[in-house]
Amino acid sequence: MMPAVPDPRERPTISVPEAGEFFGLKPAASYKAAERGEIPTIRVGRALKVPTAKFLDKLGLLGLNP
Repeated sequence: MMPAVPDPRERPTISVPEAGEFFGLKPAASYKAAERGEIPTIRVGRALKVPTAKFLDKLGLLGLNP
């Protein structure tokens, strides 16, 4: 089951494992995909985050939220 599409206005970032769930990836595979640039990321302090709007745009899902 595909996870719910997060609203970038409410959740500007999501975790790397959350982003990986859209592809059915486990957390370790999600981080490897992020290392390869397949999942867009930013670093916030020591944390690696996925900008929600950029991720949804990459998936072609940005316009799904009202």
